[in-house]
Amino acid sequence: MESEPTAELIRAQLRRLRLAADLTQEDFGRQVHFSGSQISAIELGQRPFDRLFLKRADEVLNSDGLLLGLLRIAELHGQPHFLRPWLDAERNATQLRCYHPTLVPGLLQTEHYARAVIRADDMLSDDEVERRLAVRMDRQAILTRPDPPILIAVIEEATLRRADESFRGIMTQQIGHLLDCVKRGGVLIHVISAEVSVHVGLDGPFALARGADGDWVGYLENHVGGATIDRADELATLHARWEGIRSVALPKGQSELLMKEVMESWSTI
Repeated sequence: MESEPTAELIRAQLRRLRLAADLTQEDFGRQVHFSGSQISAIELGQRPFDRLFLKRADEVLNSDGLLLGLLRIAELHGQPHFLRPWLDAERNATQLRCYHPTLVPGLLQTEHYARAVIRADDMLSDDEVERRLAVRMDRQAILTRPDPPILIAVIEEATLRRADESFRGIMTQQIGHLLDCVKRGGVLIHVISAEVSVHVGLDGPFALARGADGDWVGYLENHVGGATIDRADELATLHARWEGIRSVALPKGQSELLMKEVMESWSTI
């Protein structure tokens, strides 16, 4: 979960904050459930740290999330080069539109659902799965900030019903989360009924972000990477595709009723 030189900066800030709080390594260790020798090893770079440790450290040291924030920045900067322009656009967006033909969009995924989706790639190590999961969860913070973007998502009914017995609990929680997001406000979800066999969106997932200046940026993803779209002709195509997708999706109220019906149907199995 660490990367140099950010890990060195985090360790230096940890030591600075601990000394400013007038805590010995032993005193601090007791409060974060570590031994003094373990704290010494972390500060010297002889022992790795993780998100849980940094979260506890921030709480004990009253550092207003500084240490965990540094780790988040490192993780975002550790993203592939092709993804960084989109992450900037997503973070600064006033409105987001997203569609995926087979999955719940990442900004609306629960931790359990996201972990299962990421872990499906058996080429990833457990550490890499957790790193990607942490980044995905952190990206969702834009939806709960003081000035969140409006998020409009279109999801396929087939996606909501893709749940065998072992996955049904995760999917039930996921749909409950979608309904909670809608209830909280700022999020609109439209479902494309399974009765719609073919539509223009089935070519693949994409997202659109509108900046404060009114300009739009698009993002296309595939199995080996992704591309940020800012050319006017390509954006016009994506907007046309979006309108085609929205035109076959159910209205907000009917979409919510369908999501509830899916959850209730599983409870009777």
